[in-house]
Amino acid sequence: MDPLERIALALADTGLISLDDFLPPSLVAQLASEAQALGEGTHLRPAGIGHGERRQINEQIRTDQIQWLDPATATPAQRRYLEILEELRLAINRTLFLGLFEFEGHLALYPPGAYYRRHLDQFQGTQHRLVTVILYLNPDWQEADGGQLRLYPDPADDGRYQELLPIAGRLVCFLSGDFPHEVLPARRERLSITGWFRKRD
Repeated sequence: MDPLERIALALADTGLISLDDFLPPSLVAQLASEAQALGEGTHLRPAGIGHGERRQINEQIRTDQIQWLDPATATPAQRRYLEILEELRLAINRTLFLGLFEFEGHLALYPPGAYYRRHLDQFQGTQHRLVTVILYLNPDWQEADGGQLRLYPDPADDGRYQELLPIAGRLVCFLSGDFPHEVLPARRERLSITGWFRKRD
């Protein structure tokens, strides 16, 4: 089955899928190299929480650093990834009829010890983000490195969760309003491209 169709069907069925080796290893390595280079310079900014006037920096909740992707200034590797996501957007719309019309996303770097406490990928009072898409860029990641994505399929049951390692090439997709989640602290630098398919405001 085509991977894009597989993702769309999984979202329709359970609302969640983790798919390894989503991109060619060479493209993953290029994206990882670019993210690391940004981290070594002054391009990344502390990630905030909230939206618009409510946006704030709160290190009690999250301590990662980000740079938003801009199609107008994207590198060739970033443009290729965005092209693949556009194909995924169309596949999801054909299956789920969600009316997704754009992708917004950022490179994210978690220094050792950084985290993002439990949250939902929708701003208070809005439901514009419908599908979360995370691509991990971390080669040779081991269980001992930490940094798991912890997902809670039942918001009322804190003891029931699923953990996924941020392994290079792994794509995680889920319905943004259905899965509270958190990023656990890692023992080494952790890289990803995190984003959302949105409906119109």
